[in-house]
Amino acid sequence: MSSIFVQIASYRDPELIPTLEDLLDKADSPDDLRICIAHQHSKEDEWDNLDKFKDDDRFVIIDIDYKESKGACWARNLIQQEYADETYTLQLDSHHRFVKGWDTECITMLKNLQEKGYNKPLITSYIPSFNPQNDPQERVNTPWGMGWDRFIPEGAIFFLPYYMENEKEPKMGRFYSAHFAFTLG
Repeated sequence: MSSIFVQIASYRDPELIPTLEDLLDKADSPDDLRICIAHQHSKEDEWDNLDKFKDDDRFVIIDIDYKESKGACWARNLIQQEYADETYTLQLDSHHRFVKGWDTECITMLKNLQEKGYNKPLITSYIPSFNPQNDPQERVNTPWGMGWDRFIPEGAIFFLPYYMENEKEPKMGRFYSAHFAFTLG
């Protein structure tokens, strides 16, 4: 298995630790992961403690008091400075649940796209929702696509997710989601 640089910018997210536990538990090759977290937290949030991961060589934890944060893109930039030539990279939010073998599945999907002639494929989307209090029973299993909805006067684009009910493989898209993005390192 090849190495995967996992990038997570977390801002006081109560789902960060369950996300990390599920990420490791569901990976086919958890030892091939290198996980970098921009941990924007408050000492008042007792649930937001990463001590169990601090001595784990797979983890790089960038410790940031939430009052010092300069936003999601700033945090993601700090994380990307830690990239160390891993074969693949996965950027995701700090609130996810995974399927068993997610790492193998992502790599296989990417290699299949390369075999079809896409030299630098990027797999990105809004990931289906889940209810942390009732997972996996209330997990949505149909992937979402990202469709353009409208421009707002400030120049931003609004996206409208839609269910990709009959898709068996990734399809070409125009948009990037920092919520989930898997590609070559």
